[in-house]
Amino acid sequence: MRLTTKGRFAVTAMLDLALNEVDRPVTLAAISDRQEISLSYLEQLFSRLRRNGLVKSVRGPGGGYRIAMPLEAISVSDIITAVDELIDATQCGGNENCHEERRCMTHDLWTSLNMRILEYLSGVSLAQLVHSQRNGDKIVIPEPRRRERIAQAVAA
Repeated sequence: MRLTTKGRFAVTAMLDLALNEVDRPVTLAAISDRQEISLSYLEQLFSRLRRNGLVKSVRGPGGGYRIAMPLEAISVSDIITAVDELIDATQCGGNENCHEERRCMTHDLWTSLNMRILEYLSGVSLAQLVHSQRNGDKIVIPEPRRRERIAQAVAA
């Protein structure tokens, strides 16, 4: 799995921002201190997040960053994609050349896993992460298709 530090830190930083921007912008220095993420790394991430419309910057005294849209409208996959992070379980990066320049026998399995991960992360909103952090709840996203398949298998 190639979900690297970039994607993880971007999600962490966005969650920190969402939790702490109550009535004023949040500085990257504050996020850096709380999350122990390099300030220069956060600057790179937030530049990409801003270009993709997920955050907006506020200049001047008391400036910093704010979330640019409702928390419910931002999914974890939006954040990861905004920082150019790929979610890819294949060895070949989707190029189908992983086994002596040919497609490996398990390519479809890993491609399917990629789709499931993306589907899952698309179903988790920043609002859900905030709620989970504030209430100590686990993030649980229902999988209706899986439940339907299990019910069909039991009925058969």
